[in-house]
Amino acid sequence: MTRHKTPLLDELEKGNWPSFVSDMKQEAEAREKTDVDLQTPKECVEDLLGLLELTYVDKVVHWKHGGIVGVFGYGGGVIGRYCDQPEEFPGVRDFHTMRVNQPSSKFYSSEYLRQICELWERRGSGLTNMHGSTGDIILLGTTTPQLEEVFWELTHNLDQDLGGSGSNLRTPSCCIGKARCEFACYDTQAICTAFTMEYQDELHRPAFPYKFKFKFDGCPNGCVAAIARADMSIIGTWRDDIRIDQEAVKAYVGGEIKPNGGAHSGRDWGGFDIQKEVIDLCPTECMSWDGKKLGIYNKECNRCMHCINVMPRALRIGEDTGASILFGAKAPILEGAQMSTLTVPFMKIEEPYEELKDLVEKVWDYWSEEGKNRERLGELIQREGFQKFLEVCELDADPRMIQEPRSNPYIFWKEEDVPGGWDRDINEYRKKHQK
Repeated sequence: MTRHKTPLLDELEKGNWPSFVSDMKQEAEAREKTDVDLQTPKECVEDLLGLLELTYVDKVVHWKHGGIVGVFGYGGGVIGRYCDQPEEFPGVRDFHTMRVNQPSSKFYSSEYLRQICELWERRGSGLTNMHGSTGDIILLGTTTPQLEEVFWELTHNLDQDLGGSGSNLRTPSCCIGKARCEFACYDTQAICTAFTMEYQDELHRPAFPYKFKFKFDGCPNGCVAAIARADMSIIGTWRDDIRIDQEAVKAYVGGEIKPNGGAHSGRDWGGFDIQKEVIDLCPTECMSWDGKKLGIYNKECNRCMHCINVMPRALRIGEDTGASILFGAKAPILEGAQMSTLTVPFMKIEEPYEELKDLVEKVWDYWSEEGKNRERLGELIQREGFQKFLEVCELDADPRMIQEPRSNPYIFWKEEDVPGGWDRDINEYRKKHQK
C-alpha cells in the first residue's frame, strides 16, 4: 500500500480537540492489517487521505460530478462520487456515499450499530458520519458494484431503508420528543415515522424542483433547528397559559432550587436574581415580579421558552398543546439563507394528521407547478410573495404571521376585496370632493 505524505492534514491533528484525520489514519491502518474479506480496495482510505492533501495543496476540489448512480428502483439515497485523479489514487476511483434513513430521534441498539459498522467495513470504506445535517447515517465511500450489495443487506438483514437525496423529499427528522423531554408539545417520533412511511414515493423518486425537508421540533427550544433548516417546520407550542407553581418560584428566588436545571459554566455567578435573569430578559415584557408573586400576561407571550428553561420546576408549558406550522427555511443556495415563515399559528397534531397532510399536498402542488429548477420553496415564496402562498394554502392572513405592521403607507388591495369594486369608491370620492 502506498503511504501518502500529508503534512497539511497533519496540522489538523494538533491541538486539544479530536481530529477526523486521526480517525481516517486509524481506519487506513486497520484496513491494511485486517484479514476480513474486504469487497472494496484496501487502500481506499489511504488514497482518500492523499486526495484530501492534494485538495489542500491545489485549493481545488478533486471530485467530479457523480452523474446518475443508485440502486434499482430508487432515484435517491446514493450520492455519486468519482475522483478526477484515478491513476494516482485508484482506491477512490469511485467513492460513492449512501444515506441511510435514521430511526426517529436516532434511537439505536448497540446490536444494530455493530451490524451496520460490520457491513460498511466489508463493503465500504469503514468511514461513517453520524449524522448528516438532514439526519441520515452517512456511509462514506464505496464502489459502484457494491451499491446493490449494500442495499440488499440493509433491507434484508437490517430491515433498514435508504434516506433521501437529490430533488426529492429528504429524510424527515425529529427531536427526542416525548420519549425523554418534558417540554414536548406533541409526539414528534410518531408523526416523523408516519410521514416517512406515508411519503415513500416522494422520498425515493425525485420529482420536485429541488430538495424538501420536514423537521419536527417538539417545542420552541428547537433541538433539530427546524426554523432554520426545514422547508416545512412543525414546531410544538401551546395556546393556553403557562402553568406557574408560585411556591417553586419562591424556592428559586430563595436559592433552594438552582436555576437552569443546575447547569453552570464553572463560574460562581452569585445568587439567582429573578428580575435580572428572567423578567428583564422577556422579549415581550409580559412578566412581572412583586417580590412575592410571579405574573405572566399570556396574551403577549411569544413562547420563547426562556423563563421555562431557567425555572423548569416552577413553570410548565400549557396543557392545550399542538404546533405552529412554518414554511421556507434553507441554507444559502440561490438567494441566501432564510428562516421559515409562520403560516399556521396553531394546529392540533393528532393522528392520522389529515389536516397537516392536506396542507402538505396543497404546498407541493403549488411548488411543483411554479417552482424553477433548483428553487427551494422559500425562494418561490420570496419570488411570488407570501400573499400568493396564503391563497394557495387557502389561509387567511393573520397578525401573528408578522413581527410588526408595515412601516410604509402603501396598502395593496385586490378589486374583489373592495365591496362594490373600484368604480363605486372612485365615484363616491368624486361626488364628495367635486366643487
